[in-house]
Amino acid sequence: MDEVIWNAARAARAWLDAANGTDQTELTCRILKLSEEAGEAAGAWIGVLGQNPRKGVTHSRAEVAAELADVVFTALVAIESLGLDARSVVTACAAKVESRITP
Repeated sequence: MDEVIWNAARAARAWLDAANGTDQTELTCRILKLSEEAGEAAGAWIGVLGQNPRKGVTHSRAEVAAELADVVFTALVAIESLGLDARSVVTACAAKVESRITP
C-alpha cells in the first residue's frame, strides 16, 4: 500500500484520540465500527443483487468496493488505536496468507 494510506490511518487515530479520548470505551467503539462498516458493505452487495424486491438494484460494484475500502481503513485505524503499527500487522498477515497458498 502506498505510504499515504499508513499516514492517513495514523492521522485518523490521532484525530479520534484528540476528539474522543483513548479509554477502553473509545477503543471498543473503534473496533465495533468495523461491524458497522461491514454491514454497509453487505447492504451495498444486497443492492447490487437487487435482493430487496421493493428497492430493486440500488448499488454498483464500485459502491461495494468503496464500502469494502471503508472496512479496510477502519481496521487500520483500529489497529493503530491498539498501539500497534498497522503496516507491520498487515504485512505479517499477508505473509501468513502467502505462506499458506504458495507451494
